[in-house]
Amino acid sequence: MVTDPTTSRRSFLQLAAAAGAGTALGLARPLPAASIVAAPAVLRGRRAPLRILILGGTSFIGPYQVQYALDRGHTVTLFNRGRTNPGLFPTVEKLIGDRTGDVSALAGRAWDVVIDNSATDPTWVTRTAALLAPTCKRYYFVSTRSVYRDVSRVPMTIDAEVFTRENTPLREGQALPYGLSKALAEAEAHKYFPGRSLVVRPGLIVGPGDNTDRFTYWPVRIERGGEILAPGDGSDPVQVIDARDLGEWMIRLAEQEAVGVYNAVGPRTPRSFAEFLHGIKAATTSEGTFTWVPTEFLTQHRVRSYQEMPVWRPAAGGSEGFGRFDLTREVALGLTFRPLAETTRATLDFYHSRPAAEQAQLRAGITAEREAEVLALWKAARGG
Repeated sequence: MVTDPTTSRRSFLQLAAAAGAGTALGLARPLPAASIVAAPAVLRGRRAPLRILILGGTSFIGPYQVQYALDRGHTVTLFNRGRTNPGLFPTVEKLIGDRTGDVSALAGRAWDVVIDNSATDPTWVTRTAALLAPTCKRYYFVSTRSVYRDVSRVPMTIDAEVFTRENTPLREGQALPYGLSKALAEAEAHKYFPGRSLVVRPGLIVGPGDNTDRFTYWPVRIERGGEILAPGDGSDPVQVIDARDLGEWMIRLAEQEAVGVYNAVGPRTPRSFAEFLHGIKAATTSEGTFTWVPTEFLTQHRVRSYQEMPVWRPAAGGSEGFGRFDLTREVALGLTFRPLAETTRATLDFYHSRPAAEQAQLRAGITAEREAEVLALWKAARGG
């Protein structure tokens, strides 16, 4: 695993805590708002600094993108509703609007690259891309691995089939499924910026700042110790992406004027789920033990992958490639992966900085009571 030596992670974690955003970014002691300043240019022989517009920019991956861009000497403008962490990055230009309607603040402005982190509806992309196409050079859209209709291929690449209106019939009045919605949003980016668009399809985005708790469940559960319900036999592959690795890579892609479609998961060689859980454990002081329960038994007792058992998806039944993406093209363009231990420790720091009520009630993962029940049923089934 490699990391980008130009990244000033320590300074970012200090600066990003300002203006009351310490909790949102996983820091317990926020610094004064005046502490956030644009870092001096450190492009070191690269092409001229970029003018970057980020749609969103104040939650999860956004702040990491913004600070990394500032650290590398770029000029950043944020466009959002001004509701999430409005005091973050006080020296950065902020435009207020709403992707669902009023984007007038963007009219007549020009940027080298637009990074769209926030669109979950294709009409949002239509609205901004149509307005910005005449004046902006490139449009970068953060999509998702969920656009793939078929994840049975091994390895997975961008050539796999994606959802379309033709292959995904909808009932009258039915809302767009998430994967189809993102796939249609990608198409809008390509439509308005032909040859000038870039789409990144991340898998599960993890790390400090994630309020979904899908990855967080595992470090927290392992830290608690005791007997831990582990899914399957440990061989199922898993690939995720740290929010910092994703955000920083997109800035480096902008510096390269990259276009096209890319996946964003990691590491390059998939981990087995056993390696994943033991890697998390190694970053803690936990003395917990894992009890591996077969997939069939979990299914029988309604313990769902990616729900009660977050991150995990069995490599079977059409999901053989879900955790087996070929990242040759992406690594060649500078995608890097920080150690799992670093992601684990930062995630735990973030978790422990959150309000007690949020710590007590994770948004993902099996409850302690249900976990104990399933473990007891498994032991009984084995005659133990």
